[in-house]
Amino acid sequence: MTKSFAKRWSLAAAVGLLLSISPLETLAQSKNPTLEWFSWSIFRLTSPSGKVFLTNPFVVNPFSPVTADDFKKVDYIFVATGHGDEIGQSDQIAIKTKAKIFTSYTYARGYFQPRKVPAGQMLRVGPGARVRLGAITVRIVGAVHGSTTREGLSDASAMGFFITFENGLTVYFAGSTAVTMDMGLWGRLYKPHVAILPLTPNSDPRDVVEMVKLLRSGNPNLTTIIPHHHNAGLKVRAGIPAKRAKAISRRFNSGTTPADLAAALKASSLPVTMINPELGKVYELTKQGVR
Repeated sequence: MTKSFAKRWSLAAAVGLLLSISPLETLAQSKNPTLEWFSWSIFRLTSPSGKVFLTNPFVVNPFSPVTADDFKKVDYIFVATGHGDEIGQSDQIAIKTKAKIFTSYTYARGYFQPRKVPAGQMLRVGPGARVRLGAITVRIVGAVHGSTTREGLSDASAMGFFITFENGLTVYFAGSTAVTMDMGLWGRLYKPHVAILPLTPNSDPRDVVEMVKLLRSGNPNLTTIIPHHHNAGLKVRAGIPAKRAKAISRRFNSGTTPADLAAALKASSLPVTMINPELGKVYELTKQGVR
């Protein structure tokens, strides 16, 4: 082998190796968790060791840039309620990726089993449960919200999730809860650094400010607030008839905005930063804030 050939072969091999590593795998090697938003309340959280968590995968929503097939690797799915915009396409993604679903006993038996999700892929939990996934700990808490599927299957266990990653950073995904005094207890016990909180078009920003105050009770860790279910001003995806698209945009791109929440947080003088998530952006979560 000539030196020239060896040099060319070495360069080609290096490029091939680089292309074989997906962006997700590269990010997973970070010492901090990462977060991506895909519209509505769909978040992908990737742990330092590469475990992938997906929240409320309602990928058929009119603003979603992704489909169920776009998620090639998912280890765990969090289902906050049985509502269509939260349970979403959890079953399809779980079957495709073999992800395990955090869900209630009622939905495991009455919703996911009839949809052919293997029993071994369902983590049957409720508020008060703690699940250890190696060096990651998930705590399940209650949520003040309804929880009924489109078929009328009802469960009282609307849920939120505290995820403590390998490096000790804790993220609270609140689901669709209203403000509750329990948040003061959870803040003191679980000390989240990041809180992903509901901000619907008809939300009062003052309620979310109260959530933050409660979550900071005995907890100076909380530095980052991220809204979900919010009026993001996104364009309706292609393929939806113009008349329907206009009605959808009018309904969901109105009312309370992240800017309203940011102003309310600023007025409260709370030492937190609100991140208005952007599609296609990867955020690195640290104990000091988001990069």
